[in-house]
Amino acid sequence: MSVNYVCRHCRTFIGRIDSARITEAQLGFHFLTPDERRDIIAYNSGGDITVRITCDYCKEAFEFNPELSLLASPLQ
Repeated sequence: MSVNYVCRHCRTFIGRIDSARITEAQLGFHFLTPDERRDIIAYNSGGDITVRITCDYCKEAFEFNPELSLLASPLQ
């Protein structure tokens, strides 16, 4: 199983964890509500997981330009 981290805004690949022994509890997924899990985590048929987070570039862009949060696809 691999866990792929991708920016939810610009879709930049952030990183990957390749391990058959990693658990969702080790990744902290058990702290998420069901709605957060649906919004952040996607499972594919091969058993891989994609986690959509915000990269540092987008985080900084939103901090300095809060009006970007009003757009549907602000940083693509």
